[in-house]
Amino acid sequence: MDKVYKNAADALEGLTFDGMTIMAGGFGLCGIPENLITALRDSGAKDLTVISNNAGVDDFGLGFLLQTRQIKKMISSYVGENKTFETQYLSGELDLEFNPQGTLAERIRAGGAGIPGFYTKTGVGTLIAEGKEEKEFGGESYIMETGLVADLSLIKAWKGDTEGNLMFRKTARNFNPMMATAGTVTVVEVEELVKVGELDPDCIHTPGIYIQRIIKAKHEKRIEQRTIRQRGED
Repeated sequence: MDKVYKNAADALEGLTFDGMTIMAGGFGLCGIPENLITALRDSGAKDLTVISNNAGVDDFGLGFLLQTRQIKKMISSYVGENKTFETQYLSGELDLEFNPQGTLAERIRAGGAGIPGFYTKTGVGTLIAEGKEEKEFGGESYIMETGLVADLSLIKAWKGDTEGNLMFRKTARNFNPMMATAGTVTVVEVEELVKVGELDPDCIHTPGIYIQRIIKAKHEKRIEQRTIRQRGED
């Protein structure tokens, strides 16, 4: 099967529909599948549930989908950089399911591994625990969290080969590898696309069996919060 597509729009053709659940990799603006997100916006699919650590910024990444009001619900850990998100949430337009960051990561990993639920101490005795099953292990309380899966996972990698074997670079590794395993279909954009056999097998982070479609794309290197200091300041 030829997994390589010429652009993001072609890679998403036939995959999107209203009401679907999407996983989108990245942490802040690091490692986000920016081209696939833009193509998802252009597909017109609406009432989306999006699972992502955060919601991008107002004019980039998932912020595009918030601007067009295509997202119905976010399952996230941090959303503080996006004013559009804040406005829609406070007005009741947007549903939000908050997760501790480690819990979110484990829910995605568990979903990809076929594990329907697990117990964690994180959140015990807080609002996070409300309505969740609680169980005692070794005299301590734990709450049950469920695994997460998606109709479509959109991820970004540094290098990939034409069979979808992937390598991630540094912080951009974040949520991408686990999301690749938890989507019914996984589409990836890479900075470098090489032939099979050109990647060192010992350096492959995600094997191609999890990847259905792949594109090579250009990426914009954005700084989420640019902080500068005047010369001479300590």
